[in-house]
Amino acid sequence: MTTRVGVLQFPGTNCELDAIHAFEVLGADCELLWHGSASLNNVDVVIVPGGFAHGDYLRTGAIAQFSPVMDAVRVFAAAGGPVIGICNGFQILCEAGLLPGALQKNAGMKFRCEMTELIVASARSVLTSDAEAGQRLCIPINHFEGNYTCDAATLASLQSEDRIVLRYAMNPNGSIDDIAGICNEGRNVVGLMPHPERACETLLGSTDGAVLLRGVLATGLRH
Repeated sequence: MTTRVGVLQFPGTNCELDAIHAFEVLGADCELLWHGSASLNNVDVVIVPGGFAHGDYLRTGAIAQFSPVMDAVRVFAAAGGPVIGICNGFQILCEAGLLPGALQKNAGMKFRCEMTELIVASARSVLTSDAEAGQRLCIPINHFEGNYTCDAATLASLQSEDRIVLRYAMNPNGSIDDIAGICNEGRNVVGLMPHPERACETLLGSTDGAVLLRGVLATGLRH
């Protein structure tokens, strides 16, 4: 059986085709899901890709959270469906209340586009289920507002509940506790700033992203 991956598309999204290509390379069937649709068309996995949803007007992800498709995503997530938000997608999931905290401008107010080394902090999520805790992965970042922040109580919960799934080996943006990715309490919703879809083929310089995306596909089949 083939995992069906739905990739959301908002006005301003620009990484949807990258995500589709990466998942198809790994053997999935993919479908674009327009933000104005109220249906997810019975997909097994939902990807909220990077870009500038609605131009990032007002605040990154702030407008996208109100799109009709996000109601379907909330229902899907509540039922245990795998939802992955990448870069702008992470920002949208935070704005939509599916993940805690927020993403603010990078330390030094600089746009960062570079390969980064990540440390798998927890293998207990839909994204990291095919990885091992402590494993190091080389995956690129491409963002200006990737500095993850949250209050002290939220950070304590993320730490004690093993919900920090990825950390930067060398923090490029000022994120609290070197956080590169987190998950929800159900471990089926994950947000991360790095782009695993851009690290799935040798031609791109790294195949480490496939480690993460394979875990998502396997979880989608079991859901």
